[in-house]
Amino acid sequence: MSEDIKTRREWSPGVRLLLVALIGLVLAVPLMMVYAMVYDRQNQAQTAQSEINAGWGGAQVVSGPVIVVPFRTTQTQTEEVNGKTTSRVVEVEKLLYISPVNNAVTTEILPQERTKSIYRSVLFEAKVAGKAVFALPEDLSRFGVTRERLMWDRAELRVGASDARGLTAGASLGMDGKALAPQPGKGPASSGGEGFFAFLPWDGAGEITIDYGFGLRGSRLLSLVPRGGRTQWTVKSPWASPSFSGAFLPDQRDVKDSGFTASYTIDKLALGMAPVAMEDPGFPNIDYGVDGERVTSYKSDVAAEAAADAASAASAAAGGADEVIGGPARAVTVGLVEPVNLYSKVDRAVKYGFLFIGFTFLAYFLFDIVAGARVAAAEYLLTGAGLVLFFVLLLAFAEVIGFTPAYLLASGSIIALLTAYGAAVLKSWKRAQFMGALLVGLYALLFVLLNLEAWSLLIGSLLLFAALAGVMYATREVDWSTAKKREE
Repeated sequence: MSEDIKTRREWSPGVRLLLVALIGLVLAVPLMMVYAMVYDRQNQAQTAQSEINAGWGGAQVVSGPVIVVPFRTTQTQTEEVNGKTTSRVVEVEKLLYISPVNNAVTTEILPQERTKSIYRSVLFEAKVAGKAVFALPEDLSRFGVTRERLMWDRAELRVGASDARGLTAGASLGMDGKALAPQPGKGPASSGGEGFFAFLPWDGAGEITIDYGFGLRGSRLLSLVPRGGRTQWTVKSPWASPSFSGAFLPDQRDVKDSGFTASYTIDKLALGMAPVAMEDPGFPNIDYGVDGERVTSYKSDVAAEAAADAASAASAAAGGADEVIGGPARAVTVGLVEPVNLYSKVDRAVKYGFLFIGFTFLAYFLFDIVAGARVAAAEYLLTGAGLVLFFVLLLAFAEVIGFTPAYLLASGSIIALLTAYGAAVLKSWKRAQFMGALLVGLYALLFVLLNLEAWSLLIGSLLLFAALAGVMYATREVDWSTAKKREE
């Protein structure tokens, strides 16, 4: 053998496998940075959407109509004077809330999209119209109040909208065909105390029919608080991607590409609410799905406190009595969701990053130890960097052209890059074509997993099982502990 030829001992396959695994772990750092970038861009999008919604109106909660009548009653107050406890009976003023016997509501939601830079938000204009029938219960005294104590000269009809900025199209109120004059404020507590009201010329005798209608601007969600004996709500919109949530789901719904219709029928027994009460239900618990899978739960604690303050102020204006705010009301919610939420999909795609790195490195490793193609550590690292770059490109393109076109563009670019680089690394275009086919299969599989979330675990598990079986078969004759000698 010539003196120019040197013999060098190589690492064993087991050691090289460990090295490849360590390189994969190093790539976890940039992968986590991409994950953080998705979260940051998502927050920027939410901030931009909030700015868009600020001048229009937020998620809306519609409540009412409800009749509020002050009445006088007596209660015992206990005081301690000079160490002695004394009791006295005083007359106080309270409010009686009368819910409708039947309330039929129709709502048409007209959506529109507004943009700021590359971000967009779903806004809507809703046309709300309804007819409610009111009547005092025959056994009113059993609810703790008698007719003669009711102060009908101060009776009010209240309708609520949680963000009064959206009440820009005016409102109409009528009793038995006679128009009433709407006034701002004094909404029910279940709408946060915002809305409008009218003085009601009713003495409690017989039944009355209230006709009402108003236009309402908002964004993303519209909720209705049912109350009374029976509530029927029919809602329709040309938006093709609705979500239905809340305390009740629609009895019937029809969702098409041209829009949707949904109808609800809610009985008084399902509400657990008396027809008349001295408490006004508080703001409902509503989940605001501002970004698809990431759901921020807006609990009613703060809203109920604000509603209580508003109700107390309204009661003070009515005569000085304090209202008692009950527990959270129940609401039904219709949301206008984006057909494809790009941030949630990119977020899920990044979580599959190790799958891409693992399968690509595995193919290189098999070519290395089985086919004899030497792959250096730097070549593994550069290939992994290309795989991580795919997710950055996907996020950047998706914000501009949408998720599916961005996915095709980003994956096509990375497949072309790594296939060409693989030809140089593996010293063969035939082997590079195999790597390209592998990447095409991986990206196609990821797209399927992103669209079939319920089946992703099953598909991924079967894929990993097949990959493990293939590696075991391909390396069944490899001596993992013996290092080979190579002559140079």
